[in-house]
Amino acid sequence: MSTLDLYNMPGTASTRAVQMTAKAVGVQLNSKFMNTQAGDQLKPEFIKINPQHTIPTLVDNGFAIWESRAIVIYLVEKYGKADTLIPKDPKTRAVVNQRLFFDIGPLYDAISSYYFPIFRTGKPGDQAALDKVNSAFDFLNTFLEGQEYLAGSQLTVADIVILASVSTIEMAPIDLKKFPNLERWYKNAQKVTPGWEENLQSIKELQKVKSVLVFHSNSSVASNEMPNMDLYNMPMAPASRAIQMIAKALGLELNSKFINTMEGDQLKPEFVKINPQHTIPTLVDNGFAIWESRAIAVYLVEKYGKTDSPLYPKDPQKRALINQRLYFDMGTLYDALAKYFFPIFRTGQLGDQEALDKVNSAFGFLNTFLEGQDFVAGSELTVADIVILATVSTVTMFSFDLQKFPNVDRWYKNAPKVTPGWEENLQTLEQAKKFLEDKIAEKK
Repeated sequence: MSTLDLYNMPGTASTRAVQMTAKAVGVQLNSKFMNTQAGDQLKPEFIKINPQHTIPTLVDNGFAIWESRAIVIYLVEKYGKADTLIPKDPKTRAVVNQRLFFDIGPLYDAISSYYFPIFRTGKPGDQAALDKVNSAFDFLNTFLEGQEYLAGSQLTVADIVILASVSTIEMAPIDLKKFPNLERWYKNAQKVTPGWEENLQSIKELQKVKSVLVFHSNSSVASNEMPNMDLYNMPMAPASRAIQMIAKALGLELNSKFINTMEGDQLKPEFVKINPQHTIPTLVDNGFAIWESRAIAVYLVEKYGKTDSPLYPKDPQKRALINQRLYFDMGTLYDALAKYFFPIFRTGQLGDQEALDKVNSAFGFLNTFLEGQDFVAGSELTVADIVILATVSTVTMFSFDLQKFPNVDRWYKNAPKVTPGWEENLQTLEQAKKFLEDKIAEKK
């Protein structure tokens, strides 16, 4: 028996599709739990397996493959004993493939838009999202006109994969009677699909999670209880790291929602609805959305910090100095670092000498701000230190000598001693460095 490890988040439709397929072909999977909210998918050891860091990912004796539909096809072609699940006939196989692409496109997109908000708010999506589900189900109803299965006269992987998606309705039932062909297929699929009971049990486990979320969303939140805050972000970015450290300083927990800007996640309608500027990080605090990391930092301190917190004190002069440093970070320091360092992610090379001169100039200003003081905006740690620290720490990914800016170097060496969340910031930087090294290797 081969050793097949499935890196997955149990209960998701894509994971359930793979598990039912494995049951159908008679192979056992070693389930490897991946907590995506905790960032397990971004750990170096997983990125080494799957540079796209998506789940589920299957590793079969060293061979790694991801994207659930690709995994399903692989399992059947490698371990299946009959041609029925993926017929050899090109026409029938084409229909199977069409149904699988339909699943990853219109169907899964609709189901995720309607059902996934449950895990943030305790409630399904709005009427527009439900309309998308009904539209996708209507297409399925048409596909099933006059036939028992989705791609012909026998059970195929198309039925298994789409059953995993459709069965998500068990979490918040939709009346299938208005889709009679789909309803008939759904009832029959439960009888003939290997692994259906395990699939249903996984959905019930998800329902338990949903129930907890519904309870919290309907409960009044006392001032000493943890708020429900989602941070849509790219974890390795300086702006995201700044917010994570601010949250740590305030004792807050953020639900990290990964936005892959390289794949255009920030342009998806559901995110643009939250943030029409479609930038990250974006914070959603019980329905209130705010973006631009420095605005988020100040908001978190003013909303959840202690009265007159030293991180952002009420004194107008102290605030003015902090604000000046925050604007300096965005307009001068971060802008210079981005133009010099970030091209390496696209081209494998750093920016030109002019861009480097801007970095040195920005560090020169910062060095002046720190003359004779331990912190960038006074005598205590403030949000300005944390935000600028997230920016400056980016240089550790590259060859850049801070010693020519002695005040910055002194301040930076003191940072790990006084800044909450420094270790997490450093760990994320290590992941970013590994990501960069892989990108450079790809360019060669």
